Amino acid sequence: MSQIFCKFNILSKKIIQMETIDKLFIKNMVCHRCKVVVGRILKMNKIEANHIELGEVELKNPIDSDQLELIRNELEEVGFELIDDKRSKLIEQIKTLIIQLVHQENNELKVNLSDYLSEQTKLDYKYISNLFSEMEAQTIEKYFIQQKIEKVKELMIYDELSLSEIAFQLNYSSVAHLSAQFKKVTGLTPSVFKQLSKHTRRPIDKI
Repeated sequence: MSQIFCKFNILSKKIIQMETIDKLFIKNMVCHRCKVVVGRILKMNKIEANHIELGEVELKNPIDSDQLELIRNELEEVGFELIDDKRSKLIEQIKTLIIQLVHQENNELKVNLSDYLSEQTKLDYKYISNLFSEMEAQTIEKYFIQQKIEKVKELMIYDELSLSEIAFQLNYSSVAHLSAQFKKVTGLTPSVFKQLSKHTRRPIDKI
């Protein structure tokens, strides 16, 4: 019996060693620069990618577990993190979708958030909403609002748009609605925030 068990262990180890990965899920990728950095790390390790998106990399050729650990270590050195757990991958996908929606595709903000996330994840919104609340200790809606407020801050700092133009761009019903939400999240009115030159924005991935 012990010999059989030993052979089983050896076989299991061989199977694990043979396991290959053709897709990477990466936490803390929030902007175009992040994609450039990840691409550079892959290139330095002679690993080709078909697509590099926020939070996800599709590899041209599968890599083994040794290569994966090498990439994991190098990503961690620059502030990224490989995600292995399925539930964590889904949470990161939801965050990435919201970040893209708010910070890169604001013309699409008129879509219903629950429908948008369900369509993109191919999952029931109630399920992903409950999972998000469980793992993040906040609702998807609250995270979405926080991202919108961060975008408001960014646009105010750029000082290229009026508050009414910002409200329109981010699909607020009115300037009053934007201002009320801004104060609820930050504790400041938009005008006070603008006057505080030393105020700095939090990194998107720290929200």
